[in-house]
Amino acid sequence: MTTPAIRPARPAEYDDIACLWMESWVSTGLDRASDVLLSNLRARVPREIARGWSLFVADVEGQLAAMLALHLPQLYLDQLFVAPDHQGRSLGSQLLAFTRQLLPNEIWLRCARENEKAWRWYEREGFVIEREAVEPSNGLMMKYYRWKKGNRP
Repeated sequence: MTTPAIRPARPAEYDDIACLWMESWVSTGLDRASDVLLSNLRARVPREIARGWSLFVADVEGQLAAMLALHLPQLYLDQLFVAPDHQGRSLGSQLLAFTRQLLPNEIWLRCARENEKAWRWYEREGFVIEREAVEPSNGLMMKYYRWKKGNRP
């Protein structure tokens, strides 16, 4: 596999990013693809950028393979989604390493409790659970994690 270029997202890519986001989210089994979900994600991308997201993509030979959304001042990894046809190729690990370059001392995130594959991966990556709480916007139980420099790995 070609090494992905991790770079800032371009406004012309926002629609494709929303599609990638939905496909990846649906691949977790926690939701199903729908026009409503896609419409909500399309609206959310520019809204979150206006609220402070730093949005990055992993570009593999001109194809968007993943998205990464960070709130840098809050030390928050908000979204990390890999397109289903690029999963299992260490792209998530590359995006997390990129995140650790931007946030070298501390990162926090949240993950749906039902997304066991994701939270188990974060735990293997040294993130420590701090609490669980229901997310009012979607009703999902969320696990809140923090990584600090010095945590393994």
